[in-house]
Amino acid sequence: MLSQENSERMCKTGPATGMGLAFRRYWLPALQSSQVAMPDGDPVHVELLGEHFVAFRDTKGKVGILDENCCHRGASLLLGRVESGGIRCIYHGWKFAVDGTVLETPNVPNPSFKAHIRANAYPVREAGGLIWVYLGPADVVPDFPEWPWLNAPLAHRINTRHVHSCNYVQVLEGLVDSSHLGILHFNGVRASQNSELTFASKVGKLQADLAPRIEVEDTEFGFHYAAIRAIDTEDEQRSHLRITAFVCPFTVLNPNGDVVTMVVPRNDESAYFYHLFWDLKRTIGEEPLRSEQLAFIGLDSTTADGYKITDETHFLEGQPSRNNKFLQNRDAIRSGVSFSGLPGLIEEDVAVSVSAGATRDRSKESLSIADVAIGRLYRVLLRCERLVREGSLPIGVGIDAAEVIGTSGELAGKRHWRSLVPGHRPAHFEDQRGQV
Repeated sequence: MLSQENSERMCKTGPATGMGLAFRRYWLPALQSSQVAMPDGDPVHVELLGEHFVAFRDTKGKVGILDENCCHRGASLLLGRVESGGIRCIYHGWKFAVDGTVLETPNVPNPSFKAHIRANAYPVREAGGLIWVYLGPADVVPDFPEWPWLNAPLAHRINTRHVHSCNYVQVLEGLVDSSHLGILHFNGVRASQNSELTFASKVGKLQADLAPRIEVEDTEFGFHYAAIRAIDTEDEQRSHLRITAFVCPFTVLNPNGDVVTMVVPRNDESAYFYHLFWDLKRTIGEEPLRSEQLAFIGLDSTTADGYKITDETHFLEGQPSRNNKFLQNRDAIRSGVSFSGLPGLIEEDVAVSVSAGATRDRSKESLSIADVAIGRLYRVLLRCERLVREGSLPIGVGIDAAEVIGTSGELAGKRHWRSLVPGHRPAHFEDQRGQV
């Protein structure tokens, strides 16, 4: 179990917290490119780590992210006019470029006045269909992580984002927990056996062993987590392995090898959950494969909007909660149609995460041998928090992103799972006595 004090250290990400300072040392996905698709289009509200920003795409197509409140008198720039190379506050007409430069102050007669002020603007990169932002100290901006999957062509890539109404750690816990897959996602795993989707075919064997052996090893980026399932054969000992890479503090490279998930705190009680799927051989970003892939996991618009977890619906009344029994269909359970009574794999994950409360009490949990990676997740996040408080860089800043992978496969005999991740380099961190 984890003490309440350590749980709060790990979960709170506001600007005055250790974990908040740690998150601000990484490049973070802030929104999808499609949300600010048009030059001179409408500004978009962005909430990250409990702070509020505004994003816009200027006349030349460059994206800027500024503090939401105008640096003049605090009016929201979400009301602003995006025009002629900048965003104009409608209160007094001050106009700002994507880098925070003040372009015009029409209510101030002195033309040199604008040269003495600047709006708070943040470094931005656009890659992989996402808008990334760096919110940390301006004098130590890290190199942008050049993940290979960011270069997948649009036709071979699917990007999604939905919202969990709970703390980010609760979402990450599910991503490093292989033993729930064959149970909670019983229907989805069973359906995968009749699916031609590449993603589905890689999870079809999970119900053959509901209690995989778990091994975890620290790395320079976070940790690798191996779920090892025995395969019955007549002539040799074989194992099916699913190896997950957790990259501090929010990225999980799925064992399928063709999907990355990122969980970024919106605030302390909600989180954005990004999926990026890629397939360099099949055009999964185009129809009909796009809709088939999204429907299989429950991220098609009908299912996700109905469960109120999309950007357009998560703030509406009726989102899953104790009051509406998390929108679970008990008749479907009783009839045998569904194990969970929930409409999709993603909705199943949302329900169990949210049902534990906005920030669950970890001092009452009873971890088992199946939860080795959960304990390791706590350790590396708390280590990141401590390192930043002590004036050091957190884990994973500046890593060679090209070498980090998640993967799955089968091995014969006693070959070690490390052979499937040749770029894996164990790391050994020295923790002070009594600290994680």
